[in-house]
Amino acid sequence: MSWLTELIARWPEMGPVLWIGTMDTLYMVLWSTVISSLVGLPLGVLLVTTDRGGLTPAPAVKAVLGAIVNVGRSLPFIVLMVAVLSLTRLLIGTTLGPTAAIVPLSIGAIPFFARLVETALREVDRGVIEAAHAMGARKITIVGKVLLPEALPGLIAGLVMTVVALISYSAMAGAIGGGGLGDIAIREGYQRFDEYYLWATVVLLVIVVQAAQSIGDLLIRRLSHR
Repeated sequence: MSWLTELIARWPEMGPVLWIGTMDTLYMVLWSTVISSLVGLPLGVLLVTTDRGGLTPAPAVKAVLGAIVNVGRSLPFIVLMVAVLSLTRLLIGTTLGPTAAIVPLSIGAIPFFARLVETALREVDRGVIEAAHAMGARKITIVGKVLLPEALPGLIAGLVMTVVALISYSAMAGAIGGGGLGDIAIREGYQRFDEYYLWATVVLLVIVVQAAQSIGDLLIRRLSHR
């Protein structure tokens, strides 16, 4: 009870700090998700359509895209953040704060989401694609009207996995001044040996992850039953 009593007594001090950290985390994750989706989705489509047996086979293009995606996925995120500091400074003007953290977050999530898109698209029944092709549908129509709608539940599941990964990445971004709950955990919790801040950030991160997962599961169930 003493731990709870101390937490309640300190909440007027901790509450505003944790609120700002949570908003910063959501801000980073939201914009990183948008950017990752806008780039990762067409990249995943290209990985499928340019493969042998795809709609527009181009083995050389597939090999280059695959290599780029593999390199992006192989880098630990903490290394990636440091590696793109110069790019972040060029684009944002600074390497500190939530806005600056969006750059490495997006770069790290794009190849991750692209592979999930590729996996979801490969699970679409080829018979449906062949039927659309036999009816004279253009390739772009097959992608937009057949391939993507048929893979939608898998795409949503992949997006949810990406969001959860981005929440984890955003916490690591706090190690280099990215802001958010990760920054609070390191600065207020670890460096100042304050377990109240440390455990509060852990609980808040778990809540954010569970909320994202629950919303994603609800969307997937509704789409699967259409």
